[in-house]
Amino acid sequence: MLRRSTILKKESVDTLAIGSFDGIHVGHRQLLNHLGHNGALFVIDKDQANLTPGIKRSEYAGYPCMFFHFLKVKHLSGTEFVELLKHEFKNLKKIVVGYDFCFGQHRSCNAADLQKFFDGEVVIVDEFSYHGISVHSSVIRTYLEEGKLDKANRFLGREYAITGDVITGQGLGKKELVPTLNMKVLEYLIPHEGVYATRTRIAQTIYDSVSFIGVRESTDGSFSIETHLLDATVGEVQGSIELFFVKFLRDNQKFNTLSDLKIQIEKDIVDAKKELGTCKVYLIDFL
Repeated sequence: MLRRSTILKKESVDTLAIGSFDGIHVGHRQLLNHLGHNGALFVIDKDQANLTPGIKRSEYAGYPCMFFHFLKVKHLSGTEFVELLKHEFKNLKKIVVGYDFCFGQHRSCNAADLQKFFDGEVVIVDEFSYHGISVHSSVIRTYLEEGKLDKANRFLGREYAITGDVITGQGLGKKELVPTLNMKVLEYLIPHEGVYATRTRIAQTIYDSVSFIGVRESTDGSFSIETHLLDATVGEVQGSIELFFVKFLRDNQKFNTLSDLKIQIEKDIVDAKKELGTCKVYLIDFL
């Protein structure tokens, strides 16, 4: 996914795209299309990014991210904000923003005002919609929370992914059901509870998998995120792994016995293999 080096000195930046850029979705990519070789993202961070926390935005964008916390810029007037940009980026020649971009104290300035305050080129990117729905991070969050994974992935232009550390589970899967890797995930939005066809990245290898998110209604009643690798055996896994969500299979449900649960898991494995066999790496057609 990474297309360019994400290491770029401020003095080399000549083009900035400004926004929060959580998700790096297909709407954001309309802004990225205006960045050149020395372009970067000026990320106004509000500590709310949970589709692509932290540096993940740079990874998916393929451009370096320059993070400025919202609390450090919210008090600035429109002219002061532009002066900050010019002070931080001495070679700045072009600014790219979305149609709904606002800046300055109390959001007093809009995208058109940039053309008054900045003496270089200003590109204002029009609203980007898909099937009549404007693409925004908030819409993607709602889709994920509602289990509408296909729509979320369509708006992202990729498979939604979360990263977490492998932790010790209850040990029941390996003994009675199927072996799983259990994850502790802190910063990401967790999708709707249920079972998903997924891909699991361990180190540099990606495995087909089936994953569960939710309260373990049939066993200990604890919340868990766990993934079972399909047709693959790995040794002890430590550290972080990444989970890519390909297809929502079913809602979370309670089973009366472990035998009933195992039968359902076996069906889930069959369904996941079918979906993963037809769904290749996700890339939407209008990127």
